[in-house]
Amino acid sequence: MKYRRDIDGLRAVAVLPVVLFHFGISAIPGGFTGVDIFFVISGYLITGSLLDDLERGQFSIVSFYWRRARRILPALIFVTLLTCIAALFILLPSDLHEFSLSVIAASTFWSNIYFWKTSNYFSIDAELRPLLHTWSLSVEEQYYIFAPILMFLIYRFFAKRWLTILLPIILGSFVLAVMATWLAPNAGFYLLPTRIWELMLGAVLMLKRPPPLSNRFLMELVGLAGFGLLAIGFFAISESDPFPGYNALYPCLGTALLIYVGQNSPSTIASRILEVRPLVWIGLISYSLYLVHWPINAFAHYLSLEELDPSMTVALTVASFALAAFSWKYIEQPFRQKRSFTAPAPIFAFSAGAIAVLCLGGAAGALGNGFPQRFPDYVQQRIPVGDWGNGTCFNEGFSRIENWNIEDCTRTRGFPTTVLLWGDSFAAHYVSGLDANMNQLQANIVEYTYAGCPPILSYFSYGRPDCMRFNQQALKIIQDAGIKTVVLSGRWTDYEARSFDGLQQTIDTLRGLGVRVFVIGQSPQFITDVRKIAFFATREKLDDTSWPMAMDPDINNRVRAFTKGATFIDPLNFLCSAGRCSYADAGQFLYFDYGHFSTIGATLAISKYWPAFATDDALATTE
Repeated sequence: MKYRRDIDGLRAVAVLPVVLFHFGISAIPGGFTGVDIFFVISGYLITGSLLDDLERGQFSIVSFYWRRARRILPALIFVTLLTCIAALFILLPSDLHEFSLSVIAASTFWSNIYFWKTSNYFSIDAELRPLLHTWSLSVEEQYYIFAPILMFLIYRFFAKRWLTILLPIILGSFVLAVMATWLAPNAGFYLLPTRIWELMLGAVLMLKRPPPLSNRFLMELVGLAGFGLLAIGFFAISESDPFPGYNALYPCLGTALLIYVGQNSPSTIASRILEVRPLVWIGLISYSLYLVHWPINAFAHYLSLEELDPSMTVALTVASFALAAFSWKYIEQPFRQKRSFTAPAPIFAFSAGAIAVLCLGGAAGALGNGFPQRFPDYVQQRIPVGDWGNGTCFNEGFSRIENWNIEDCTRTRGFPTTVLLWGDSFAAHYVSGLDANMNQLQANIVEYTYAGCPPILSYFSYGRPDCMRFNQQALKIIQDAGIKTVVLSGRWTDYEARSFDGLQQTIDTLRGLGVRVFVIGQSPQFITDVRKIAFFATREKLDDTSWPMAMDPDINNRVRAFTKGATFIDPLNFLCSAGRCSYADAGQFLYFDYGHFSTIGATLAISKYWPAFATDDALATTE
């Protein structure tokens, strides 16, 4: 295929926002959509390469994978090895154990599945996982398994009816992606079935090349529209929006328009912008830049465990570009040239050997439990948590909903008022502090909690398929027991991408039953387990036991907007100051992980901001 400078420029437009987004530049909230640009470009270029082989009668699966191995594996193996060396010196045992598993997943191209099961891409601790970014490479490699075969079959046996076969796949994948933003957002983000349409959009653009428009002005408008759609993705979309789904149309269609313009009218303003020398150079190193920037970012966050200051961000960006340039020149380029070691046999032998070494290293780290002898002064001390009623009152997804009963799950007794505590683990974590505050509360608190299930009647998740039934049963419990007061609490940071409309609808339903509703907002969350924070703080000889929260402090204001008719309580007003929250008090941890209260923490939190339920006279309407 003819080399196109504009596509290298487009690669630069894709990778720069990704890097800046990952380094915490808030001005580009949708920088992660750059990955979608890469998907469309990859679909376009790989299809062009396969089509050339088919047209020349030289199609070969072996040859295809040889070229892919030369292109992808050298830099990936180089960066993964460097990352492993750094991890061995930096990561604490539990984190090295998890990292070791991710090394195996990344080197065998199923890390998207691994991270789907273990990490939300936008979670608080995501930036502490050095190989998280390899999920996108796994999506592409999984696509390459069947794409060449499918193209060969269509070319040979379906008379090149590309659209007849590919359009239903594209539409089906897109519909699935839209549905997944509501039903299974984590799976929708990571997995191939909801991303195929992006890669195949580029493929169709190559296979059925649309002719140029006869009007030069219209071609100019198409190019500018492409940039406009990319800008919407970068600046109007954020991690709180459903994605990919409909929102992925902006970067994908914008990319398709820019490829189309460069394919048919390379002298347009858009194409000339993409062909400027700095952008082309960044595009050339974009693969290595994508690979190196995230581990650098992850280790920097791990060593500081807080947001990076601007000077550090600049330093990390410069370091990423320097290492990427080195990788491109001394790792990528030699393997692309015709040399004795780039022939098929040496390449396949090198690839198999390198992958085997990485897998063995990953297995050693996992089986060795992260080699705890590296940090003899680090002890994972046990923190008192108390009884959440696991299995009955707090359902972790392994128990029948019918096992719940009001007698066993009434946590305080002896008062005329009964209150239902309804929510997920961020409701259950208050339970261990109820007894100590019983006289203040003046109510029989009934626990009704389910891990990963917010107290939202319309909430559905394939990961937690019983959530909707669990939440609907809450209404029956409230009516049967004559409960007139309900406290709703949840990990609200996890549910914003679906919008909080369902919370308002739930409150309206409860109010219709004559129930008074209290909503407890998001409590503090830290970037990692508080024991790790304390360990690094002790090493740095820091006496202060407060630490920056690792979430948007404005989250509760956004939740509050969907709590009309309820009394809203903001824990951050009581537990934090200037964005910092205490993680310990008098030598006792207030949390037992990154954000769930310990017994000490729950006792303190309830004493500070939980309402008192003295008599049923308190059930007057609160707006």
